[in-house]
Amino acid sequence: MRIALSLLLALGGASAAQAQCRLALALALDVSSSVNQYEYDLQRRGLAAALDSEDVRHAILRGAPGEVVLAVYEWSGRTQQKLHLDWLPLRSAAEIDRAVVTLAGMTRSHDEFPTALGHGVAYGALLLEKAPKCTRRVIDVSGDGMNNHGYGPRTAYRHFPMKDVTVNGLVITGGPSGVVEFYHNQVKHGPAAFVEVANGFHDFEAAMTRKLYREISDLAIGAPLPALLDTRPKG
Repeated sequence: MRIALSLLLALGGASAAQAQCRLALALALDVSSSVNQYEYDLQRRGLAAALDSEDVRHAILRGAPGEVVLAVYEWSGRTQQKLHLDWLPLRSAAEIDRAVVTLAGMTRSHDEFPTALGHGVAYGALLLEKAPKCTRRVIDVSGDGMNNHGYGPRTAYRHFPMKDVTVNGLVITGGPSGVVEFYHNQVKHGPAAFVEVANGFHDFEAAMTRKLYREISDLAIGAPLPALLDTRPKG
């Protein structure tokens, strides 16, 4: 009887460990006025395709123990944030399919407001407060410009619940000079944070695929990516 009870408790503990959330990931897309409709569509379709890629799916479903939960929102001005996908556990291929369909079908929420990046990451911090309890909490923010409205990211990090939150950046080049440095100096935040670079909006899908794989797999900076993902110029 004791052996049977011990076995049940052990199995229960293993099941609980398997069900534990390892990552709450909030994806934040730039819809400020510097992004035109064509570029927005490249972001929307690129994000859906990145999540749907074989390597990212594998990292979600067959990576480290525990589940990944995902939320997606758009940001632009001080109060112009729109939640498109509330926290969704990605426990199966069908749930990833659901998220992919939602992202591919997003309709742009705003198109005439400036770049209030501090307000955008603050929204992500409050969104993470509503997420399931997870080992890691990450905001993945993409954009093509620097903060030009409201408070900046560093102010948000001081005044919003950002303890143990990582903010990674995906910079889309082709806009103002200095944006890569701005993301490194002002946006990147927290444990193991990094910045990925897309060489224009046409490179967004490839850069987002690399970024999602690294975030979901919790790879250290400089760790090798699968050959299919490592499309960055060599040398």
